[in-house]
Amino acid sequence: MSSHEVVLLLETDPRRGLSTDEAARRLERYGRNLLPAAGGGGFLRRALRQFHNPLIYVLMAAAVITAFLHEYVDASVIFGVVLVNAVVGYVQESKAEAALDSLRSMVRTEARVVRAGQERMIASEELVPGDLIVLEAGDKVPADLRLVRLAELRVDESALTGESVPVTKDEAELPEVTAVSDRRNMVYSGTLVTAGGGAGIAVATGTETELGQIHRLVGAADNLATPLTSKLAWFSKVLTVAILVLAAMTFGVGVLRGQDATETFTAAIALAVGAIPEGLPAAVTVTLAIGVTRMARRRAVIRRLPAIETLGSTTVICSDKTGTLTENQMTVRGLWTPDGEFTVSGSGYRPEGEICGPSGAVADEATSESLRWTLLAGAGCNDARVREENGEWVITGDPTEGAMLVVAGKGGIDRARLDNTLPRTATIPFSSERQYMATLHREPDSGREVVLAKGSVEQIVSMCRTEMSGDGTTRPLDTEAALRCAEGLSSQGLRVLATAVRRDGRSGDFNEDHLPGTLTLTGLQAMLDPPRSAAVPAVRACHDAGIGVKMITGDHAATATAIATNLAILGDDQQGRVLTGRDLQTLPAERFAETVDRATVFARVSPEQKLRLVETLQRRGHVVAVTGDGVNDAPALRQANIGIAMARTGTEVAKDAADMVLTDDDFATIEAAVEEGRGVFDNLIKFIVWTLPTNLGEGLVIFVAIILGATLPLLPTQILWINMTTAVLLGLMLAFEPKESGIMRRPPRDPRRPLLTGALVARIALVAALLVAGAWLLFEWEQRRGAGVAEARTAALNLFVVVEMLYLFSCRSLVRSAWRIGFFTNRWVLGGVLLQALAQLAITYLPAMNSIFDTAPIGGDVWLRIFAVGAAAAAVAALDKRLRRHLV
Repeated sequence: MSSHEVVLLLETDPRRGLSTDEAARRLERYGRNLLPAAGGGGFLRRALRQFHNPLIYVLMAAAVITAFLHEYVDASVIFGVVLVNAVVGYVQESKAEAALDSLRSMVRTEARVVRAGQERMIASEELVPGDLIVLEAGDKVPADLRLVRLAELRVDESALTGESVPVTKDEAELPEVTAVSDRRNMVYSGTLVTAGGGAGIAVATGTETELGQIHRLVGAADNLATPLTSKLAWFSKVLTVAILVLAAMTFGVGVLRGQDATETFTAAIALAVGAIPEGLPAAVTVTLAIGVTRMARRRAVIRRLPAIETLGSTTVICSDKTGTLTENQMTVRGLWTPDGEFTVSGSGYRPEGEICGPSGAVADEATSESLRWTLLAGAGCNDARVREENGEWVITGDPTEGAMLVVAGKGGIDRARLDNTLPRTATIPFSSERQYMATLHREPDSGREVVLAKGSVEQIVSMCRTEMSGDGTTRPLDTEAALRCAEGLSSQGLRVLATAVRRDGRSGDFNEDHLPGTLTLTGLQAMLDPPRSAAVPAVRACHDAGIGVKMITGDHAATATAIATNLAILGDDQQGRVLTGRDLQTLPAERFAETVDRATVFARVSPEQKLRLVETLQRRGHVVAVTGDGVNDAPALRQANIGIAMARTGTEVAKDAADMVLTDDDFATIEAAVEEGRGVFDNLIKFIVWTLPTNLGEGLVIFVAIILGATLPLLPTQILWINMTTAVLLGLMLAFEPKESGIMRRPPRDPRRPLLTGALVARIALVAALLVAGAWLLFEWEQRRGAGVAEARTAALNLFVVVEMLYLFSCRSLVRSAWRIGFFTNRWVLGGVLLQALAQLAITYLPAMNSIFDTAPIGGDVWLRIFAVGAAAAAVAALDKRLRRHLV
């Protein structure tokens, strides 16, 4: 619509705004200009959710029943495990809704509004549709506004759209299908005014704004389970059913055999408790926590523990461009003058780098007059300021002008000195209609007037008749050469501006009517937001690890293509691999998923499209990591299997929606994160492969005893002793296992692959069978030699632990032998084995422990038999690993 149609539709006044009474009525009708708070479910509901797990149900039931049967030690241990698990889960979930809170805080500001003809400051949450809002440089836009008047207004929309440079606004009518990033007549809630001013009519507030739409997307995006947690959930359900069936069979067989129902029921509970891997939740938490600590040392902060494991399974990384793969600091990379081309080193706003001529020699303002005046025009016709804050160089004003200031400094021109030697006296500001900016300066000594100008190449060239040579003289302008050079630079994804001067001393005709045809072209400045120096090797490392890297940005396709090519994200074959938001809109539904999977660069993409891309890749079977720093990235960050935000340049919304935050904003840190994630997953699988044979063996020992109508070789308290002490002192030591060599040269783990391969399941079953056979053999042997039941049970108990100790060394690698990985590469394992040995001596020989756990001291000959059986079991397990290692 035209602006006057908007005014009529919203029944407002473009000068006086709404009346106070009308504003109050609309506030009641439309509600406050806030994003809604998400219901957290309350303390009790959130706490109860932590117990929603099949294995936890069985454990709690077992704890209640054992307490009812006056087995208070058993019940206390089980309840303790369940409680620790619940506390950890509650703390993690309490942080999950922070993303929506941060989005709401983005619109909690003050706004300058005109009501009843009076300009006043009010809380932005009180704004209503139809309000007339005044904007100035530095203001945060408080609602979605249709502009009705403006003066050189430029707005930084990078957080919302991904556009890398501030957008110049105007009042033009636009087609209805215009994308958000191209709507020049609108400004949006949460964006920042960088230059100029204006006024606009509020057309959307609260949830109806573009920011509100993103809020809905964030809330609707699935907070996906990680590959590990989803597999563990399935594993828990299967294990629960198997344990309950086995326990029920045990009880039924015992009753049918005429055994005492109470004793049989106690034995069935012992079987259930023994078969459940109580130490698994703690092991998962501790292993992930150790991974978090390692990641923190490598400048990545994990906000959600399972996220670190997800990185190890990641198959695709969808990266934002601006501020993630690039510096988010415009940098002049090349200069052209009528006498030649110059290259510029250094990146960002830090004043470090050099200008080099065609021969490679360092150039400065004394090298060439045309170069000198190109730098002078860029620095003098400029409203930006660059300064150092806490060791970082930051800009106030337009990033393009900041880049021109920095390159002038590299050429020896200081802005402060320039203001003294060539002070400005008048300005023709930049506008989208003019496409240039011009400034008038006076030389203090001579009083001569000098005009400096910069702007789009086409516009500046059209205003020039001459060009400057290296010695400062002028000659007829070679228009074709200048435009040809500009086109070549633009094709590389560079933003190109032209500079010009007038040194004839005239000042009376300094206006936009008299400037055309009076200027002399000095040169061109080509700039871009440069790639991060560490991003290229990081992308290469991801490719080596079998991980695809895709760039998703709101920037223009040419710029995105150039950056992707420089980073080796995009190869020589670019056909069909660069798609724009418009391309995605027109793609047929049946070809969408395949085309998206094949493409590597997505430009001019909206937040909704970015979210759809992530969902599509996930449906294609990918484990997707998404990096980003803007508000526009938040929905995709939340939907991704793992969201990765930038700490320095990232908005609070992005950081709160993410699972991991990079403290150095460096894409290269993701490589380290993937490596750590793979190591964590390996260590968790090692723990599962180590612990399950014990649990399965304990359950089968009870089951066999009931089937045979024999005395139990292990009591419930003894089973709990084995489970809890070995899990802490032995199993958890695997969490400290170093990463195996070659971990980054193997492809990502297939997300459809089961948690345990057939070879590992067979190994678990074999070790469990060895434990059952060994325990029964030793239990019966000791009784036949005249030992009491307590001594025989103590022998069986110690056999279980000895086999676990020896098997632990084997589990330090799933495919390599314990000898090849070295016994001293994980000293935690040695320490754990020593402590477990002391614990076994205590439960065997201390009278108090004998009384609690129904154990008895045993002789040295019994220990010899225990170690002989244990060594035989370990040897068989090692042989199985050697034979099946290619299947793991």
